[in-house]
Amino acid sequence: MDAFLAIASRRDERRYLSEPLPEATVTRILDAGRLSGSSKNRQPWTFVLPSSRRRVDALADVVWVPENVRSAGLVVAIVVPGGSGAFDAGRAAQNMLLAAWNDGVASCPNGVRDAEGARAALSLQGEEEVVIVLSFGRPGKARDPESRDAAEWSARANRRPLADVVRSVA
Repeated sequence: MDAFLAIASRRDERRYLSEPLPEATVTRILDAGRLSGSSKNRQPWTFVLPSSRRRVDALADVVWVPENVRSAGLVVAIVVPGGSGAFDAGRAAQNMLLAAWNDGVASCPNGVRDAEGARAALSLQGEEEVVIVLSFGRPGKARDPESRDAAEWSARANRRPLADVVRSVA
């Protein structure tokens, strides 16, 4: 898929089919995060995957919309040391979201409302902090990114007009 088409057609999806993701797809999503650029090439992130139902439910209890996490085929918490590297974690997250969409997997970033609860749910050590929790799964509502071109997806997006978000200064 064309990169701009992937960006223009991707939407956060909060409902997933109840099926696991193929291991090859999971590996591609995680590797897309690993390949992200980072300041001074520090690669400050760790991708923590809760693999038991108990851990997934505990993590779901500390995000803003728990059902996104509970119904996901893959849950990834992006963790950084002491809060440093949040921007780099965001770059990794976006790579993962786009790689998933390229493979027909929907996703949604989930904000953490209880940082200490998230640390406990994932048994984090020292100063590790959860920046964001990503949920992935086969979309409950099918969407064909190639049914429109990127310009059409862009025009249909519920976003402020480009002219309202760009300012040029001399």
